[in-house]
Amino acid sequence: MNDETSPAEQASVDLDKDDLERRLAKTWATPSGLWGALSTVDHKIIGRRYITTAFFFLVLGGLLALAMRLQLAQPEARFIGPDRYNQIFTMHGSTMMFLFAVPVMEAMGVYLVPLMVGTRNIAFPRLNAFSYWIYVAGGLLLWIAFALDAGPDVGWFAYVPLSGPEYGAGKRADIWAQMITFTELSALAVAVEIVVTVFKQRAPGMSLDRIPVFVWAMLVTSFMIIMAMPAIMLASSSLILDRLVGTHFFNPAEGGDALLWQHLFWFFGHPEVYIIFVPAVGMVSAIVSTFARRPVFGYHLVVMALIATGVLAFGLWVHHMFVVGLPQVGESFFTASSMAIAVPAGVQIFCWLATLWDGRPQFTTPLLFVVGFIITFVIGGLTGVMVASVPFDTQVHDTYFVVAHFHYVLIGGAVFPLLGAIYYWFPKMTGRLMSETLGRLAFGLIFVGFNMTFFPMHILGLEGMPRRIYTYQPEMPWAGMNLFVSASALILALGFFLFFIDVFRSARSGRPSGANPWRASTLEWATSSPPPAFNFVRIPVVNDREPLWSEPDELTVSTGLDADRRELIVSSLVEAQAEVREASPRNSIWPFYSAIATTVMLIWSILSPWAVVWGSIPIAVALIAWFWPKNVPEDES
Repeated sequence: MNDETSPAEQASVDLDKDDLERRLAKTWATPSGLWGALSTVDHKIIGRRYITTAFFFLVLGGLLALAMRLQLAQPEARFIGPDRYNQIFTMHGSTMMFLFAVPVMEAMGVYLVPLMVGTRNIAFPRLNAFSYWIYVAGGLLLWIAFALDAGPDVGWFAYVPLSGPEYGAGKRADIWAQMITFTELSALAVAVEIVVTVFKQRAPGMSLDRIPVFVWAMLVTSFMIIMAMPAIMLASSSLILDRLVGTHFFNPAEGGDALLWQHLFWFFGHPEVYIIFVPAVGMVSAIVSTFARRPVFGYHLVVMALIATGVLAFGLWVHHMFVVGLPQVGESFFTASSMAIAVPAGVQIFCWLATLWDGRPQFTTPLLFVVGFIITFVIGGLTGVMVASVPFDTQVHDTYFVVAHFHYVLIGGAVFPLLGAIYYWFPKMTGRLMSETLGRLAFGLIFVGFNMTFFPMHILGLEGMPRRIYTYQPEMPWAGMNLFVSASALILALGFFLFFIDVFRSARSGRPSGANPWRASTLEWATSSPPPAFNFVRIPVVNDREPLWSEPDELTVSTGLDADRRELIVSSLVEAQAEVREASPRNSIWPFYSAIATTVMLIWSILSPWAVVWGSIPIAVALIAWFWPKNVPEDES
């Protein structure tokens, strides 16, 4: 506010703002009741649903992990039979990778990216709603099948010929393959939305070198998804055709190739690890910068490291296949690539440490999870360099050493930052703070329990314990270590239990946070917590990389949008100069109907190939209704 503004003028400004807020609230509102819940296109509502659903699947996957640890706690246990155990470890891996890890990272982007770039909704909001319903349908398909004892039993990687028609009897492998179709369709939709939002809906003045690191991370992740996901969709579709139609893509006797599956799967599978990790880099950068009270050191280095990680991730997939008999020249190339990708990760870690060293760090719960992440991810990175060596990998391949490395990279490299991000952005989503006491206790239990659970697995692997076995003989030297690991898993589970207790308690009765409790610098904190349906009363104009630190009292604002219409500013790609006003789609029930029609077709196709023909008709009807042009009166549009 100008210091020379008179009280009367200020009262007039406040009145205009109140009237503007009322009009915007009416324009962007989601109707109450079931109809509004099914038809909403508000990115914040859909983002919260994504996050909640993904954590629900995390709980289910965690319970399966505890069941496996109970079975392996002692030799020759009879708690779980071999068939059910095969289903459990398949369900655990598939749930964690396809229903939790990738969706929850994209969910954070769905909620935060529009707020951080200063726009009122995500690009293609109806596609966003459709993507969520498809994701839920894929998760329900997998878990209902498991409840009916028809869950997949071929591992989360579904190697052929085990998953092919020769050995994969019944519909278990088909259900897994169609779950892939559901989840990857959802992921691709969200990736496209985030790319367009970042490129074309940034607030005026937010040039490429002023984008928050988290937004850069989600942009790189989205491009990786667009490049990687078609490979696994092609693989799963080819597998379904082999099983249901009689093609022979993976049958060597008929000119196919079983190794083709591994190449297609891991061309997706290894970038997927970084699809999960790269958003965590953005989360860590936001948390470190806020609690060190200074901009992240080496902003351009961190961004370039993100891009380098995204590129190098596509040159590593064959290190999962070092024991299949590849030419040594090829193995040397992928060994070099696997070691080279540690360089950008190291650059990022040193930039974060420099930020903390040169700042005034406040070790709140979010920053504690970041410290836990740095420690565990460095260990996972070191063992990753070890398995990148062909001679060493040949010795530990398919042992518990790989299980330990894998979990150090994924839990240490993604879940620790994610939990820190939940504590950090929980006030933004709910308007309430989580408990610092419970948060510190949960962090301590999770950190200690995680390392006590997974570090001994390195030793088990070096002692020769294979992965994916449901029992072992008493004479093997693994019993004591397995009992220790299983007991430690209970500590880890207790830590997560306290985390969820804190979430539920804080959502209902946590201390009110105010708009910006952390005094952070990025635009999502420039609006109320939780944000209104329209995000911003006026679209901000950005003049600095840390707008709330450089302009703490008031942001310069843009006033060119009609409050009675759902409108967005479309900006230029590089400099983010405002170009045109664009209408944003209103709430619609048709994305939900389209998701139902698509679900019916995909599940029906497991039983009959004709489902693709006949099931396409209701999909076409729903899509036509979805995109049917509608002339809305000016005062109702």
